[in-house]
Amino acid sequence: MRKLRILHLDDSAADAALVRETLAQAHWPAEVVHAATKAGFADAIKHGGFDAILADSGVPGFSAEAALQLAREACPQTPYIIVSGAVAEDQPGRYRAAGVYDCVPKRQLWRLVPVLQRLETGEAPLPSSELERQNLAMKRLVEAVQELSLARDLDTIMAIVRKAARELTGADGATFVLREGDNCHYAEENAISPLWKGQKFPMSMCISGWVMLQAQPAVIGDIYQDARIPAAAYRPTFVKSLAMVPIRTQAPIGAIGNYWARSHFASGWEVEILQALANTTAVAMENVQVYGELEQRVADRTRQLQAANRELKTFSYSVSHDLRNPLNIIGGFAGLLEQTQKGVLGPKALGYLDSIISETRRMSELIEDLLRLAKFSEIELRRENVDLSRLAGDVAARLESTSRPLAFTAQPGLTASADAGMVRIVLENLLANAWKYSARQPQAAVAFGQEIQPDGSPAYFVRDNGAGFDMQHAQKLFAPFQRLHSDQEFAGTGVGLATVQRIIHRHGGRIWAEAAKGRGATFYFTLPNDLVPGL
Repeated sequence: MRKLRILHLDDSAADAALVRETLAQAHWPAEVVHAATKAGFADAIKHGGFDAILADSGVPGFSAEAALQLAREACPQTPYIIVSGAVAEDQPGRYRAAGVYDCVPKRQLWRLVPVLQRLETGEAPLPSSELERQNLAMKRLVEAVQELSLARDLDTIMAIVRKAARELTGADGATFVLREGDNCHYAEENAISPLWKGQKFPMSMCISGWVMLQAQPAVIGDIYQDARIPAAAYRPTFVKSLAMVPIRTQAPIGAIGNYWARSHFASGWEVEILQALANTTAVAMENVQVYGELEQRVADRTRQLQAANRELKTFSYSVSHDLRNPLNIIGGFAGLLEQTQKGVLGPKALGYLDSIISETRRMSELIEDLLRLAKFSEIELRRENVDLSRLAGDVAARLESTSRPLAFTAQPGLTASADAGMVRIVLENLLANAWKYSARQPQAAVAFGQEIQPDGSPAYFVRDNGAGFDMQHAQKLFAPFQRLHSDQEFAGTGVGLATVQRIIHRHGGRIWAEAAKGRGATFYFTLPNDLVPGL
């Protein structure tokens, strides 16, 4: 590699020093002559003998166009390279049309060495074949990004990245390095022969550690000429050149390395596309952490729900055995007392006895309702095509035979995919409520039908013209033991609607009500095809 003589036009001494340091880091021998003004630039060009000219996009009193014109007149064969902190997207094309060899943004100075390498080898800037290669690499990068978006664990991420990293640049090997405290863990690799998979090295002893500590890429054309490379670790391998980029440019969590078995100084676009893969990898790794935390929360919540269900089963058994049996005994003896002592007891005592029998019966109904409510969390749903119109008619016929007849209508032909036994319980509860709360109306009427929702899905309803309720209290409707009417108005346990809601939720549907006090109520429910198990 011969020593280049370079003229650098830039009014910033710090930027000029940064260019020299970039070349020194890459072990590129160069004599850089710095010109900060138009006069200095013109004087340097007059003496000539430069292999390349680097120029900012203008210095005070001396525009980029004027500098380029002066250079073209004095030394038309000397490659002219723009090195600027402000290169717009459309400028590289315009500069090349004017005779500029290439453009390098100051924020990506590592691209300067590959540009100089192309000059040395006589390569044209971005030939058409190179553009085609870049286009293919971009397509592969898009595929890798899509794959990473679906990854849900670190092993999958590493498998995707180790393959994509090598394919993107045509490298002979690729490694996936994770930072573990003060160590670099070479967790995965894809290479023509083994590298360092599974090994760990101190951050200060390997190039991946340097990349993570500096939070910037490293491009090395000859590994044995770079002080950052532990030569002893590389001699058993095929590696001659490498490029390494950090996974996340702020507080890196790892690195991705590409390796070549031949002398190769990674080009600017190769490093850029490798860095783009690394940035996407960082997002995927963070997503995996989020998914893991969410899965843990779900697992914890599931355990809590399972424990609650076990407690519910224990409670159901306790209710069934420890409460129902003594209640049956109380009711039984109260009945015997009424039969055998009716003529002996006075009216006041008989009134007490009637109250005991009535409240015992009410308590028994409440216990049965509670057991039924608990049962619907355990029963497996068996979907089938259910004729809701016929089912509603059957329930209405039974209600008419046991209570006051009223005007009932059912929209014909309504069907749904549901558990027939559970849906019957839903209609029994809703229609029984409609019958009960309409009983005092002179022209009582109950209807079952369907309305299409704004999203096109059906909602079924049970409507009555009975007592209704105040919508301010609607949130209490489906909570166990919450009632909007007193026992003196309408008897009930306050568990029926809670049971209905649980059944509808088991079907993946929802239930709601609309009402006005004294003007009836309408209960709507949906029965979508998607089940929600375990509710």
